[in-house]
Amino acid sequence: MLRDKDLQSIQEVRNYLEEAKSAQEIVAKMTQEEIDKIVESMSNAGREAAERLAAMAVEETGFGNVPDKITKNLFASVDVYNSIKDVKTVGIINRDEENKIWEVAQPVGIVAGIVPSTNPTSTIIFKSLIAVKAGNAIVFSPHPGAAKSSLEAAKLMQEAAERAGAPKGLISCITQPTLAATNELMKHKLTGVILATGGPGMVKAAYSSGKPAYGVGPGNVPVYIHESADIAKAIELIIESKTFDYGTICASEQALLVDESIKEKVVAELKQQGAYFLNEDEKRKVESVIMVNGALNAKIVGKTPQVIAEMAGIEVPSDVRVLVAEETGVGKEYPFSIEKLSPTLAFYTVKGMEEASALAQEMLEKGGLGHTVGIHAQDEKVIEAYTINKPAGRIIVNAGTTFGGIGATVNVKPSLTLGCGAMGNNVTSDNVTVTHLFNIKRVAFGVREMPKKDESAQKEPALTK
Repeated sequence: MLRDKDLQSIQEVRNYLEEAKSAQEIVAKMTQEEIDKIVESMSNAGREAAERLAAMAVEETGFGNVPDKITKNLFASVDVYNSIKDVKTVGIINRDEENKIWEVAQPVGIVAGIVPSTNPTSTIIFKSLIAVKAGNAIVFSPHPGAAKSSLEAAKLMQEAAERAGAPKGLISCITQPTLAATNELMKHKLTGVILATGGPGMVKAAYSSGKPAYGVGPGNVPVYIHESADIAKAIELIIESKTFDYGTICASEQALLVDESIKEKVVAELKQQGAYFLNEDEKRKVESVIMVNGALNAKIVGKTPQVIAEMAGIEVPSDVRVLVAEETGVGKEYPFSIEKLSPTLAFYTVKGMEEASALAQEMLEKGGLGHTVGIHAQDEKVIEAYTINKPAGRIIVNAGTTFGGIGATVNVKPSLTLGCGAMGNNVTSDNVTVTHLFNIKRVAFGVREMPKKDESAQKEPALTK
């Protein structure tokens, strides 16, 4: 039964969509230079407000920490901007004179931006930049737990766009987020495409809306440490990646698969760099707070190891950076084997690459298909053999998967929407960026004629012979 709040939020969505339609029609007539000026202004505004928005997000959601949220906001404002600023998105974007084809950009129109509570302000900045750069308007539906910080980020983007010549209504954000409002936004006739970053229920709803949608999937990331790895460097990268914003990025490491021959060295290095190995009793207690009623306990997401330990009734030193538990199984009956979105890691000992490969496959099949895997190794033959058949859109080599997955430290497109492909029930395995938000029309010139019909030959259609 719809409540007054639902009805108000639905009407708000409809109003924003009408405003977005008018604004997008104006932007669609702008030159590349005019759009680029707007996007540059938005990028600058995001960079300047990175610290303020980070503090707002942490205070409102309780997830992560301010320094790392600042880094996320800067990644969205600067790295993403630098990756798209020179992309042609207006008019003829490519002339293939040899094949006589012109490629013409066509905006998708209005983008529905679904915003998660784990990365609210950085997601708003990121999606605003790629949407407007492609000549679109965007209407955001924030997570209720991150509504204030999301609204502030969207307001910042709109004001910056207006200062550079954009019309009002180009970027907006629902002020009373409800499920009814989100559904209205996704299904409305004016919506062109959905950027769905969120939980599996929200992504499924986006794909069921009848609108084109770019969704994401869970990132239960297994990382193999081969005996040829530079162990000290690998652990440094893993700890830095896993603890970033207390594990809230879905590409962060969830399990280490370690060759038996180097186990002692890896364990020693992990401890040296801030890992705390739980004993069996401590492990059981932490398992009880990782999962509640068969699902990840949201109360541990983006929390410190000390807070998680306290929730479990144990105590760990103040300098501990990540909680590690040795594990043997995979599945919901083994809580450390699931995506945990917190500074907690499973540790598996394997007898070589084949066992590691099978274990990684099992982890992906039970909760991370299409997302990300990682490997630390120096032997290129091992890297090739291990990675080539993995059902993952991003295979990160000798880098932290958090930063590698989003394109910060490897040369994939910088993005905060990581597609998982058909493997993960998504439409693309790409890191979603500006090129996903405009259609390409092809103007194709005649270059050859159909063969003339041979009157003496058997009367069959020429193209089916």
